Amino acid sequence: MSRNIHHGDDEIERFKGRPMLDRLDYRAERIEEALAAAGYGPAGEAVVRSDSPASLVPKGEGQGAPTPSGKGRFRMAQSRWEAVAGRGGLLPPMECGIYLVDDAMVEELRQARRGEHASNLGAVLALRFAKAAGVNAYIVDPVTVDEWQPCARLSGSPLVRRSFIGHALNTKAVARRYAKERGRSYAEMRLIVAHMGSGITVSAHRGGRMVDSNSIEEGPFGPDRTGSLPVRELIKLAMSGAMTERELDRHVFGDGGLFAYLGTRDLKEVEQRIDGGDTKAEAVLEAMIYQIGKEAGAMAAVLEGKVDAVLLTGGMAHSGRVVERLRGYVEWIAPVAVYPGEDELRALAEGVFRVLDGEDGEKRLTR
Repeated sequence: MSRNIHHGDDEIERFKGRPMLDRLDYRAERIEEALAAAGYGPAGEAVVRSDSPASLVPKGEGQGAPTPSGKGRFRMAQSRWEAVAGRGGLLPPMECGIYLVDDAMVEELRQARRGEHASNLGAVLALRFAKAAGVNAYIVDPVTVDEWQPCARLSGSPLVRRSFIGHALNTKAVARRYAKERGRSYAEMRLIVAHMGSGITVSAHRGGRMVDSNSIEEGPFGPDRTGSLPVRELIKLAMSGAMTERELDRHVFGDGGLFAYLGTRDLKEVEQRIDGGDTKAEAVLEAMIYQIGKEAGAMAAVLEGKVDAVLLTGGMAHSGRVVERLRGYVEWIAPVAVYPGEDELRALAEGVFRVLDGEDGEKRLTR
């Protein structure tokens, strides 16, 4: 099953200014409601009301005799979760892999030393449901995966260190998928991957590692992030008093990019404006695509010009206009393959299956 649970602004507003993990109970209850509506209990067991038709029993369930549990319903005891996976949050820099969620990880997320973000809830929610089923909880390739080569870490100032926060989960899943489709291993391929979602991560892959990329503070602007900005102009803006620190941070990481120029984060709306003759919308979109292409060129230099493929993924890869314009900037580097969307649920599942099947070992967070 797959369900999208929408959280309205009014529901989220009551948590404003509070730590992200204060939303744990609220989010867990919404997930439990969705599971129950689909015929599952919080531990993955099939839940069938006594008056439900057999057609509503989840496929593969109903083996053996049901055991009564709770008023007006039966629970089929055979089916439970094998494991639970959650999105990895703002943890310390770590290698890619499948990590066991334990008390040390939960405490790190509770302290939120690298920032508050909704992804910080992923591991804690996974552990809550895993405990109910008596199984392990995992995260896979969290947003703080950091496999950069040493020379990529120097920024130009010893006071400012480059570090990665970005879309490692989908990026590495797409790279593995492309290699598998070509009958090769991910480790033997040299790839550039452009993840184009609400944020944009363009990365270079060599030897099974993401050796360099832009971070969320750098690179192309996106639907609502500014990407790299001229440093002196940014300093002037920060010192001018025109914005508070929080307002400026919000501008850079939420109200920048397409939204700052056009008042919308919706690429479809931008394209509709272009189709209607809006030349400003056309110029802004072209600038964003240009910056993505320029970043891909930088990653080609990281790989010394030896690139097997350029992979385009993320929500914006659904746009034929974006893909075709971007091809013009990057096709000279290597063949282009397109994987539209952010199939991160599949990537989480594939990662945990690799542990359950013995292909990969689980890792633990070390401080």
